[in-house]
Amino acid sequence: MEDDMIMDKKRRKTASADFLLQWSQWQLLDSILPTGGFAHSFGLEAAIQARIILGHEDFKNQVIHILENTGSLLLPFVYSATNSPDLDTWQRLDRILDATLTNEVSRKASIAQGSALMRVAAAVFTEVPCLKTMRDACIGSGAVSFHHAPIFGMICGLLGMDSETSQKAYIFITMRDAISAATRLNLVGPLGAAVLQHQLCLVAETVLKKWMDHTVEEACQTAPLLDTLQGCHSYLFSRLFCS
Repeated sequence: MEDDMIMDKKRRKTASADFLLQWSQWQLLDSILPTGGFAHSFGLEAAIQARIILGHEDFKNQVIHILENTGSLLLPFVYSATNSPDLDTWQRLDRILDATLTNEVSRKASIAQGSALMRVAAAVFTEVPCLKTMRDACIGSGAVSFHHAPIFGMICGLLGMDSETSQKAYIFITMRDAISAATRLNLVGPLGAAVLQHQLCLVAETVLKKWMDHTVEEACQTAPLLDTLQGCHSYLFSRLFCS
């Protein structure tokens, strides 16, 4: 009887820890988390001023290009970091991504969002103390640039997400942030944005299935025009977003 009570207490403790991780996983995807994602337009602002986007269909196609490019270029880093959420792997992936991103605007955006995400995660997810330990070990050392995709994948891994869920989550937040940027650029209203996000779910799932579980050696750009437009953002005379 006593042994049964001890086993029951252990099961409850394990279940409680699992539930806490689930709440943390949902919070990681919450738009209220102050990671700075809404300061970036993924090149949408530059595309509007270059008159690449002239209407709803142009905007929809641009979002699809953003998702496709995210899948081909960044999902491999999320995948690898989720599977091995440790300091050595993070530093290696960060260096590779830093060398891969030749576009200075997108590179700075990745670093800004990654730095903010790591700072917030270390402060919020106290049930994973190694986040703060790793951040303290790297900040100011120059060992990492704090790019967003590897950090996101590493946090997902430490919070108990599997690699498929973490990659789907990364596609989701990319779509969410791009469409949110469009509402502030008056490309689409709030209700229209919600409708469009729902319509693009099938596209997002197709992108995920196409690019998930690839290694970082397979990472590539699939939308060179998007990369060019984002690189022109710093030359805009008047701009609302950082990138």
